[in-house]
Amino acid sequence: MKKIMLLLVTSILLLAACSSGSKDGADSSDSESNAITAWAWDPKFNIAALELAEKSYTDDAEFDLNIIESAQPDIVQKLNTGLSSGTMNGMPNIVLIEDYRAQSFLQAYPDAFFELSDYFNAGDFAEYKIAPTSFDGKQYGLPFDTGVTGLYVRTDIIEEAGYTLEDLTNISWDQLIEIGKDIKEKTGTNIITLDPNDLGTIRMMVQSAGEWYLKEDGVTPNIAGNEALKDAFRVYKTMLDEDIVKPTSDWSQMVGSFNNGEVAMIAQGNWITPSVKAEESQAGKWGVVPTPSLTVEGATNASNLGGSSFYVLNVPGKEKAAEFLGKTFGSNVDFYQKLVTEVGALGTYVPATEGEAYQSSDEYFDGQNVVADFSKWMDEIPGVNYGMHTYAIEDILVAEMQNYLGGKDIDEVLNNAQQQAEAQLK
Repeated sequence: MKKIMLLLVTSILLLAACSSGSKDGADSSDSESNAITAWAWDPKFNIAALELAEKSYTDDAEFDLNIIESAQPDIVQKLNTGLSSGTMNGMPNIVLIEDYRAQSFLQAYPDAFFELSDYFNAGDFAEYKIAPTSFDGKQYGLPFDTGVTGLYVRTDIIEEAGYTLEDLTNISWDQLIEIGKDIKEKTGTNIITLDPNDLGTIRMMVQSAGEWYLKEDGVTPNIAGNEALKDAFRVYKTMLDEDIVKPTSDWSQMVGSFNNGEVAMIAQGNWITPSVKAEESQAGKWGVVPTPSLTVEGATNASNLGGSSFYVLNVPGKEKAAEFLGKTFGSNVDFYQKLVTEVGALGTYVPATEGEAYQSSDEYFDGQNVVADFSKWMDEIPGVNYGMHTYAIEDILVAEMQNYLGGKDIDEVLNNAQQQAEAQLK
């Protein structure tokens, strides 16, 4: 009997030892060593940036960063599944989250994230990045890349039609439409691509006027009566009606269109630059000018499209992960110079913009200092509160856009979208 009891006690102790730490997230082996796990997507951009940060981090010689590559939708799904389960089992120390989605996690699971306010100075980053990365007065995200937008222009094509980059600088979308019609007539080339099922261009237009799908509280739908959104829909439809855009249905079609010379321009975030430069035969034939503006109150020639930031989860190793981010992405000017030259990534750390890499010219863009230009436009981006529901509302708007393109009245379209959003987001 004593032997049986001894075996039972031993078994219980072994089980307890095996299960300890599993509810607290990161593996117990990681919490007891210098290993930190990070989840991110895009090996040539975000993951390359993390790898460069690890090389630049000299405060801890034994620091070991374990980077796990996952597609962004997979990361979103794993976070939602893990955090909603009520445990932190299997969660990483560091995770990359798109700015449009950040508030949906911070507001739903505030206790799951580790506050980073003491690890870097949020005032050193572009102002428009702070709202999506903070919650309840606390800084949880370390702002990373900028989605600052620009209008990329094939200078040889527009010159054939009698235009220069100066003619396209700081213009409105309506002016671009008129120029685009002339370019199409003279060269047969469309100006940009548009995907009716992807409203990234609408997002870019709306933020350029300091507006969003939600009001400043980040909760109340702001669709009906939103003059910026109404004007963006009008511009979008006009470009399609005037037959000056090339419709596409996915990323590869879009990239193929400008790499093959089927469009004269690209209206996108600066992260498109590597895809542009991938076509070596077009070196010296591209320039970049500010994004066109809407014709509404508050309109500017600066906007954002995309962008993401780093977060630390409240699991063992959180302090070590926070120190790593703070000493690299949070404060290292030299690191940011390497980030530009070796990865081609633009961060939102303002002090870095005074560095040498940010002042260099780019021969692919005919000697234009595109990094400095994008950095200047970054400072001009209107800040908005993305809130929690960007993609939920966009699903509604995609369907209503089709109704609008089919001839339905714009006010009726936006009123319908407003009602749907209010019902869905209750």
